[in-house]
Amino acid sequence: QLVESGGGLVQAGDSLRLSCAASRHTFSVYTMCWFRQAPGKEREFVAGISWNEADTYYSDSVKGRFTISRDNPNDSVYLQMNNLKPEDTAVYYCAATLKYGTTFRGDFRPWGQGTQVTVSS
Repeated sequence: QLVESGGGLVQAGDSLRLSCAASRHTFSVYTMCWFRQAPGKEREFVAGISWNEADTYYSDSVKGRFTISRDNPNDSVYLQMNNLKPEDTAVYYCAATLKYGTTFRGDFRPWGQGTQVTVSS
């Protein structure tokens, strides 16, 4: 099970740090990713990190602004979001997969319940 937190209402240019806590002892073997879903749009990939923190990958829309990290001893993954833009407004989800590099939603299980991020202009 995954539980996200850290969302909120911020202004454009502000920063937020999202957290995702896992409740499974096998957390460290999974690639962890963040997705987001804006109203009326499909859920899209945002960022991913390998099980050993050695590799990360990002969507073009957030590259250079967002940073994904993880803390395996504490079964947590984070998303540091800087220079937020109104188009970053969405519900953010964390998810786990055994397939590093994938962005296909069907490869991910489980999913968290999401945390809302709203960026005002």
